[in-house]
Formats: sequence, structure tokens, C-alpha cells
Amino acid sequence: MKVLISGSYGLIGSALVRSLTAQGHQVTRLVRPGRPVTAGAIAWDPSSGTLELRSLEDFDAVVHLAGENIASGRWTAERKQRIRDSRVRGTTLLCSRLKNLEQPPNVAVFASAIGYYGDRADEELDEDSPPGHGFVANLVREWEAASQPLEGTSIRVVRLRIGVVLSKDGGALAKMLPTFKRGLGGKFSSGRQYMSWITLDDLVGVIEHTITNDNLSGPVNAVGPKPMTNGEFTKTLGKVLSRPTLLSVPAFALHLAAGEMAEELLLASTRALPKKLQETGYHFLHPDLESGLRTVLGK
Repeated sequence: MKVLISGSYGLIGSALVRSLTAQGHQVTRLVRPGRPVTAGAIAWDPSSGTLELRSLEDFDAVVHLAGENIASGRWTAERKQRIRDSRVRGTTLLCSRLKNLEQPPNVAVFASAIGYYGDRADEELDEDSPPGHGFVANLVREWEAASQPLEGTSIRVVRLRIGVVLSKDGGALAKMLPTFKRGLGGKFSSGRQYMSWITLDDLVGVIEHTITNDNLSGPVNAVGPKPMTNGEFTKTLGKVLSRPTLLSVPAFALHLAAGEMAEELLLASTRALPKKLQETGYHFLHPDLESGLRTVLGK
């Protein structure tokens, strides 16, 4: 199988490249300015609309993961625009080329996010649930809409609404670990807000499942089957690390440290469920949080 991957140097993309290559698949990287253009890689620049049409011919699958990290800094107006542009412009450019190919891929998998649902308390959310409100929810709606031009073509379109990805090498968990290892970890505010999580290994498995399963299309919640509250997550992580988690971080402190981002990423509650993945027979490597954390952390 020939697979084209954008965002291939990120946390998720790097793991996906390793997995597909180990299975004998042919992987080509779609790389932006500033990244090494290795042998066989394809250069593109969403900011200038640069992407040669012919270079995209004859792939079996395209996986689009590229986009600026939404949690790497405070959300100024300028940063919000960069986050939006990195997702919407890139998706728009890629889709404009894919729909005009003579030999298009069978499937195009686009990264999205469970932020689509917004802050929904303890409501159980599947792929048919309506969108929420706020910067992230609006961003994700626009992001997903950018792939709409491929609907009605021969390309099967999958939009992966990804939850909190658990890895010791990056993402939210990697940021938490130093504090928790010192015994200073604690819940955020009340801790009642739901976190929909997935291990990196399972996310790679989910992407491969969506590539090969013709019954999957449209939005797909890429989350584990057992979302946990922040309080439950905190307690479980402390148990796995054998460290106390008696402290809590008040909401006002989170707002001071992270501003608007705290409200939407740390305090919002999203209880998303992987309905489509379960209906199509995906077998989770880590269906519960404790086993997932123990595998991720080698505990």
C-alpha cells in the first residue's frame, strides 16, 4: 500500500510512519518549508498554495495530520489566526488537488478533534451529536468543512475527531509527568470535567483501521471506550506512578496561566464515545485508562 502523510514529523505522524513502514507499506512524507525533503518526499507550502498536482497521483491513501499545536501557547488573536490557517488552508489546498487527480487515492483521512463538541458536561457524545460553541468548536467545524469538496468523489473521506493522546514523548501527558512524578500533581478545579483519551498506539491502530475499512466514512471519534473525569484521570495517574495526588489547581490559577485556552482545553468537559469504531470492529489495545498508562509509562 502506498500512503502519503502530512504532519509526518509530529508525535502522531512519526508513530504512524514507523508502524506502516514496519508492515512493509510504502510511505511518502508531505513536508512543509523548514522540514527536510528526504528522498521520495513531496514538498508543499499551504501558505503560498504550492503543491504540484502530479506528485499526488497513484497513492492508495492520504493521511493529513499537519497543523500548528493548539496547546503550545496562549491564544492571542494572532496565534488563533495561525492555528486556523495551519488547518484550514492546508486542508483546502490538499483537497483542491486531490479532487482533480486522474488516479486519486481510495481514502483520505483528515485529523480533526473532539473539540468539535465543546463543553458538554456529562452528556455522552457520538458522531451524530451536534457541535458545541467556542473557539475550538468553531475552528473544528471550519476545519472539517474544508474537506467537504471531496464528498461525492470516488475518494472515501474520514474525519478523525481525536481526543487527548497519551504518550510519554509528547502531548498533555508528557507535560503532566514532571509535576506528578514529584508528588505535586492534582486535579483541575472540581475535576468533574470529562477527558476523552486514547493511547498513541491505539490512535495509530485507529488510523490504520480507517484506511483499510471501507465501512468507515465521515466523522469518527478517535477516543478510547472509557472516558474519565479529570479527577479520575488524576487519581489513576498517581496510582500508576505511586505518587500522591492530593492537590488541586483552582480555575482562577488556570485562567491566569493559560487564559482562554484553560477554559476550553483544561476545564471543558467532553465525554465522547467511539461508536463508529466499535461498530466496525476495532479492537482497542488499551480499553481502560490504568492499563493504557502502565503500557505508555512502562509501569
